[in-house]
Amino acid sequence: MLETSARLLRLLSLLQTPREWTGTELADRLEVSTRTVRNDVERLRTLGYPVHATRGAVGGYRLGAGAALPPLLLDDEEAVAVAVGLRTAAGGTVAGVEETSLRALAKLEQVLPARLRRRVNALHSYTVRVPHDEPGPRVDADTLTVISAACRDRERLRFDYARHDGTTGRRDVEPYRLVNWGRRWYLVAYDPERADWRTFRVDRIGTPAPAGLRFPPREPPEDVVDRVRRGVSSAAWRHRARITVHAPAEVVAERINPAVGTVEAVDPHTCVLHTGADRLESVAVWVGLLGVDFTVEDQPELAELLRTLGERYLRAAPAPGPAAPATQGARRETPPR
Repeated sequence: MLETSARLLRLLSLLQTPREWTGTELADRLEVSTRTVRNDVERLRTLGYPVHATRGAVGGYRLGAGAALPPLLLDDEEAVAVAVGLRTAAGGTVAGVEETSLRALAKLEQVLPARLRRRVNALHSYTVRVPHDEPGPRVDADTLTVISAACRDRERLRFDYARHDGTTGRRDVEPYRLVNWGRRWYLVAYDPERADWRTFRVDRIGTPAPAGLRFPPREPPEDVVDRVRRGVSSAAWRHRARITVHAPAEVVAERINPAVGTVEAVDPHTCVLHTGADRLESVAVWVGLLGVDFTVEDQPELAELLRTLGERYLRAAPAPGPAAPATQGARRETPPR
């Protein structure tokens, strides 16, 4: 049986899991009676921990939110995961959390057992982070907090938005979800003025504020991640192409990432792929990987590139010539003397 102080820490650790515990379950875990569990719960409440209890057959104990953050009791794997997450956050795309993450990491590493500190330090010392090809935009942590709270509360959101051409306009939307893709954050929202769904880059959002108006929930017409991937990719393409693919649309859709393009059915045996990229070579690779015949419709530069690549591939793999006569194992004639 654990001593009282150790038992209280163990009880606190159990209550920090996101579930309710019956008195019997806690008694079994702590190897004490249910009466001792009730007494220990009262001790935790005396120490300032808000332990809530519900009665009935499905009732139990759970730890509520209090005025102060209780000490977190982490097992070995949880402690390492938190340390790695904090170090990753220190070099992320959310402005304002770097210093906070490093302070929290310093506190955590100070109290880590030696065996765990060695694991965390080894992971940091022998890991090399490859920088991005180009720095991503930074978003403010307070901006993300305001937007996520509006999504949670289903409250209209107003903000200034910088368009692609550099002009700024005021928007009033119904926020739905925040999407983190790569180095950027996006807000998927319904725009009542335009009566349509819109995707906004969070780093272009300025002074977001709740409008004080609630809105009923809407069902988005598609998965928010697919919407962001398609919309963001097409907006960033330098080169676009319309390609007729001689295969059913469902076959092509299975072989291509939604971020690469959209597939439009023409008939049971043909479809149109709307695609693009920063480099035409990328488009040539993608359509080549489809493994079916296709025709470039409106991109003469891409068609010329494909002809050049085709000739290059043929030169790289020339057709085999006539077979040389086999000599291995043949009898050698002995010249006359």
